[in-house]
Amino acid sequence: MPIKIPDDLPARRTLEAEGVMVMGETDAVRQDIRPLRIGLLNLMPNKIRTETQFARLLGSTPLQVELTLVKITDHVSRHTATDHMSAFYRPWAEVATERFDGFVITGAPVERLRFEEVTYWDELRRILDWTQTNVHRNLTICWGAQAAVHHFHGMAKYDLPAKAFGLYAHRVLAPASPWLRGFPDIFTTPVSRWTEVRAEDVPASSGMTVLAESDQTGLCLLDDPAHRALHMFNHLEYDTVSLAEEYHRDVAAEVPVTLPVGYFPGDDPGRLPHNLWRGHAHLLIGNWINEIYQTTPFDLDRVGIEDHVPSGR
Repeated sequence: MPIKIPDDLPARRTLEAEGVMVMGETDAVRQDIRPLRIGLLNLMPNKIRTETQFARLLGSTPLQVELTLVKITDHVSRHTATDHMSAFYRPWAEVATERFDGFVITGAPVERLRFEEVTYWDELRRILDWTQTNVHRNLTICWGAQAAVHHFHGMAKYDLPAKAFGLYAHRVLAPASPWLRGFPDIFTTPVSRWTEVRAEDVPASSGMTVLAESDQTGLCLLDDPAHRALHMFNHLEYDTVSLAEEYHRDVAAEVPVTLPVGYFPGDDPGRLPHNLWRGHAHLLIGNWINEIYQTTPFDLDRVGIEDHVPSGR
């Protein structure tokens, strides 16, 4: 099934060129089914790139998905045009009375700040609490995942001696998990962060399960059933050239950063990398959407009231 996004969203042209099925309002209404309603709180600096990445993955699943782009209420993006934000994004205060089958909170370029130093921290905490009453399933990414486990479980964030940057192999620790259905024992994912949370800090009483981790970069994926959430600390959603763009940006800004590990062929930043993670990204989001479909209330107004999450999911 296709993904429903505005006709003039820049992502639409990119996705159609890639063969991803995209539908407009007229076609969506003609299909007599309830689409899954997914919200994306996009905290990344390149909004258009990130919204395209997630629309691509959501649009490749077999169910009709309606994507709502959400922003922090009073935060002004410095990297995305105001007219784009006004046209396509809704402030969270405006959607706070609504309900969603799924909600994604992305990473943000603020991870070296203390949580309390982030200008929108108070609103993000309110959003995280709101997901417990108005959202059926949550997916948090990178700093968003660090913020979620800090808010819900009091887990600390630690500075790394150098940026964890590149492609790293990760072990699947829970192969029977529905979130990892179809994953190989070892999979590769892009990593790009200056901080980490640690497996030894996962509270024994939290009910969380470590689903995947790396010997080099630690935690990758945490299942948090008490909050109906998956916490992904890395970036399976990244495009082929995302790490390259980050590398060249940091070099231009004279940020001390090394070549991303295992990324450029022959460690030559002039060569196009090979995408080794695309299939795993589609698989994870496909599994997430399938679990939402299997468990969300048919009546969207009942989300948060009669959410049913079968044992072990």
